[in-house]
Amino acid sequence: MTPNDTENAARAYEPEAAEGAPASAPGAAPTADALAALEAEKLDLKDKLLRTLADMENLRRRTEREVTDARTYAVTNFARDMLNAADNVRRALESVPADARASAEGPLKALVDGIELTERDLLKTLERHGVKRVDPQGQRFDPNLHQAMFEVPNPDVTSGTVVQVVQSGYVIGDRVLRPALVGVAKGGPKAEAKPAEG
Repeated sequence: MTPNDTENAARAYEPEAAEGAPASAPGAAPTADALAALEAEKLDLKDKLLRTLADMENLRRRTEREVTDARTYAVTNFARDMLNAADNVRRALESVPADARASAEGPLKALVDGIELTERDLLKTLERHGVKRVDPQGQRFDPNLHQAMFEVPNPDVTSGTVVQVVQSGYVIGDRVLRPALVGVAKGGPKAEAKPAEG
């Protein structure tokens, strides 16, 4: 190998500078294009990070809400089945005439008291688990909580007032478990409109 061959080999490994651009020495400041690219990448990564943090916060809130709903409404099917038992206890009490209940003595009085105690205990147990009875007697008809079965003509009561409860309704949390079956008052004749003064 000749000395010229060694020089040519060394030159082959040297990086060639781009035409018109000065060769950058080690430690030289990056170009404006490189800075702009890095700045854009930084902004993109910051945006992605903020979006990921927002998504994680939304996921945490949604999970908390789902867990709360699961706790509140987990007993819905069981509670709906227990409403039949509550209705039967109420029917048993209503089947005893009021005068017989007032004058009851001995075993009949013990039976009526036992049924009343059972009903109170059943309703307290349901309430402990978030199920509450809706008794809309005298309230304004609410289609979200009540189901109208019939209208009762009554000029003394405001139209749309619940005047009879056929079957009690129940709610669990803020949801209707079963609407109350009600009779709604149909008010008297409407007041005539005053003639326009001309």
